[in-house]
Amino acid sequence: MSLQIGAVKLPHNAVLAPMSGVTDKPFRQIVRACGGGLVVSEMVASHAVLSAVKDEMRKLQFSAEEESPLSIQLAGWDPEIMAEAARIAEQLGAGLIDINMGCPAKKVTGRLSGSALMRDLPLAADICRAVKSAVSVPVTLKMRLGWDPTSRNAPELARIAEAEGIEMLAVHGRTRCQMYKGEADWSAVHEVKDVVGLPLLVNGDIKTLDDVADAKQKSGADGVMIGRGAQGRPWFVAQAGAALRGNVVPQTPTIAERHEILRNHLDGMLSFYGTHALRLARKHMAWYAAGLPGSAALRQVANNATDASLVFAAIDSYFLEQSGQAA
Repeated sequence: MSLQIGAVKLPHNAVLAPMSGVTDKPFRQIVRACGGGLVVSEMVASHAVLSAVKDEMRKLQFSAEEESPLSIQLAGWDPEIMAEAARIAEQLGAGLIDINMGCPAKKVTGRLSGSALMRDLPLAADICRAVKSAVSVPVTLKMRLGWDPTSRNAPELARIAEAEGIEMLAVHGRTRCQMYKGEADWSAVHEVKDVVGLPLLVNGDIKTLDDVADAKQKSGADGVMIGRGAQGRPWFVAQAGAALRGNVVPQTPTIAERHEILRNHLDGMLSFYGTHALRLARKHMAWYAAGLPGSAALRQVANNATDASLVFAAIDSYFLEQSGQAA
């Protein structure tokens, strides 16, 4: 069974989580090409959108044909600015708007954005109301369990969000003060599911198909949101979606197929960023090669090469060698 968010029907119940520096246009396109469903942009700073800051405006570039359905995630502390940024995102073709109330980074929470809004529920309500009133597309919200162990108020924020017209929630099973330490508490997410009638996604530490089933069962969620589990594995979102629907799970790509996926990904990054892509691609190359023997040599080239042809040659050499070993 698939989720219906307003007028937007999701292909399946596994969603690519927003990740700063990761879920850019090239990565989202690769996830969709591998069978992924709803993809979410990197967090976009609302005030920077109104100021037309180049780096933030680049995050709003997408291909409606290749990425739909696409959700643009916005962060901010001013309801009017958030509303105007949402209008701009909708005008550019976003199918959904997601409000960030979960980012734990100090540079975000220090400006009363992200998970800091869980400490100011009246302001959180104002932002939900303003964004919802500004656009005609569905508005969703991503949060954590709370700020710290003494203020796990996700259920309260969820009720507020539902009252303000938010149409889907995603909850990361950690508090802000945990950052990414320890383990995500999927069972605690059930407390949110118990108090709202909205579709709910559980997020955090979902890296295997067993995790998908376990997180859904413990949280009572309607689906999963996958972040770090998709790094270097853009096909995992589709596998999770198939598992949730009870369909045959697509096979993990062979070494030769991973080679082609990485090549296409890097090519997309070069088209999008220019030569700057070589530096940005380093982490992706390391993730794709994770768990494979001899990947240190590939990382060495990726970390030092300034010529795209040398990087492609290193990728080809490495994966062809791995294919021979696998045979």
